[in-house]
Amino acid sequence: MVQPEHSTKLRLLDVGMAMLLKHGYHDLGIQALLDATSTPKGSFYHHFRDKEDFALQAIDRYMGHVHAGLDACLGDNNRPPLVRVRKFFKSTQQVYRSEGYMGCLLGGLGQELSGVSELFRRKIESCFSEIAKRLAACLEEARKLGDIPADSNPQHMANLLVDCWEGAALRSRLRGNAAPLNAMLDFYFQSIIGG
Repeated sequence: MVQPEHSTKLRLLDVGMAMLLKHGYHDLGIQALLDATSTPKGSFYHHFRDKEDFALQAIDRYMGHVHAGLDACLGDNNRPPLVRVRKFFKSTQQVYRSEGYMGCLLGGLGQELSGVSELFRRKIESCFSEIAKRLAACLEEARKLGDIPADSNPQHMANLLVDCWEGAALRSRLRGNAAPLNAMLDFYFQSIIGG
């Protein structure tokens, strides 16, 4: 039987994700996290080997939220596939807005750490690949229905969508608004529907 995760661990991860998003990995102090969660140092080290282990588990927790969003949007078979894909990104955009347009945790950590940590580079690239794979399956449905050209490559299109979204998320963070996200989605979906 799988044991439920400890509430202290989840609180540390949830608060820590927000702090990682805002401050980045290098500027996240363990003591600041402990203070923000009123957690004794021993409890942190009971759940995490070190700061690196904490950040890797925070990425896993973040991906749990991403997969839940993908499930909710892509699994809605009452909507056409392209509507489901766009709905996932619009839902993600709502999360970004609620966080003050800080962008994507994966993108932020990827930019900060990929040049200095092979472990984080591989982990974050794997997460982006998982997202693209799920989007590709929905785009394949759209291809089979004739909503996009028959000679389309759904995996390539999904990879491009993730890449464009991450760039737009960075620009959205820089500007503090949703304009880059909206412009990117409009351009992408007009382009693929037009063939």
